[in-house]
Amino acid sequence: MFLIYQIIITIIIILSPIILLVRILKKKEHPKRFIEKFCINLKPRPKGKLVWFHGASVGEILSIIPLVKKLEKNREIKTILITSSTLSSASVYKKYKSKKTIHQFFPIDYFILTKFFLNYWNPSVAIFIDSEIWPSTFISIKKKSIPLVLLNARITKRSFKKWSKLKRFSNYIFNKIDIAYPQNKETLNYLKKLNVSKIKIIGNLKFTENENKNEKENFNLKNRNFFNEIKSRKVWCASSTHFSEEVMCGKVHAQLKKEYPNLLTIIIPRHIHRVKEIQNSLENLNLKLVLRSSNKKVNKETDIFLVDTYGETKNFYKVCDTVFLGGSLIKHGGQNPIEAARLGSTIIHGPYINNFKEVYALLNSKNIAFCANNFKKLTQLISSSVKKTNTNTKYKKINKMGHTILSKTIKEINNILDNETKKT
Repeated sequence: MFLIYQIIITIIIILSPIILLVRILKKKEHPKRFIEKFCINLKPRPKGKLVWFHGASVGEILSIIPLVKKLEKNREIKTILITSSTLSSASVYKKYKSKKTIHQFFPIDYFILTKFFLNYWNPSVAIFIDSEIWPSTFISIKKKSIPLVLLNARITKRSFKKWSKLKRFSNYIFNKIDIAYPQNKETLNYLKKLNVSKIKIIGNLKFTENENKNEKENFNLKNRNFFNEIKSRKVWCASSTHFSEEVMCGKVHAQLKKEYPNLLTIIIPRHIHRVKEIQNSLENLNLKLVLRSSNKKVNKETDIFLVDTYGETKNFYKVCDTVFLGGSLIKHGGQNPIEAARLGSTIIHGPYINNFKEVYALLNSKNIAFCANNFKKLTQLISSSVKKTNTNTKYKKINKMGHTILSKTIKEINNILDNETKKT
């Protein structure tokens, strides 16, 4: 099976010039840095102990920023390497000032490239975030006897079914993981069935607070006029929206505007390359838009503030007591509500939340999250939420939980590094 997998990757590499050109034109790939995925133009490798983190995209990278900040204070760690696969994640990472941390794009999972990458960086530990399972990379890591950690692991029912169809292959790959830290009980059960030998629950790392002081100050300075413009208005946010959900939210706005003439809706699409399509759809509803990137003023006539930039979602949550989380009105499985909840927002979501059902169950039980099964219910929930101002008392337990998880995670990683030091 591994041979077949490598043949497929080989075909992808052969076709990569065409694939990359299309992705660059669609602004999904960096026009210069894409060569890092072929282990070309790698940054210089500093001497000393190196810790490697890999996360697929924005959510995974943001979840480890608090952890990376803490580990940077560890004098024994000379370098922290962060790899990711998407252009958006690289854009977000740029905003975090760090002395020890280097970002590279994750290499294509081809045995020659993974071997070269590991020989070049020679990490003391390899830590993969969430659901990042890469067969060639895992095999190469174990050949070099590097501890392999799956942190904040998440295996959905859908992905488990796919791995289960290749039982011998999946058992062989998952057995390479030295220790996994699942973010929920569902993943714990799946990891056991997938032949992971050592599993330990410490909680969901995404509950930890991720505060960038410089980013916050720059945002507030740059957007002082924006905050002044909206402070007297009723504001709600539709975040991580997918196809058709923006139109639904636009219709909700049009309906609620009859009740709240000063209503402003902030829409943050999951994929900003769809912005033109979204803009056209909302303007067809006779709604007046301002794009985030335009730097135009939000006036009393503005209906929708459409965010077409990366890495600012958290700051918009801070001015919105009400947040609708997308990917939940369609059969996508929902988006992660933790950050919005941790910042004090009331969460509204659709019925399709299988990707984060345990998180939503926790938030539902604390009356922080509420489910809307249809347009009418969504309109009602947003209407009742924007009427009132939230209090932060019910969110204190969530923040405390985050601090505990972060402390435990740091302790676990330090123990792994200490064990490696003793071996040498």
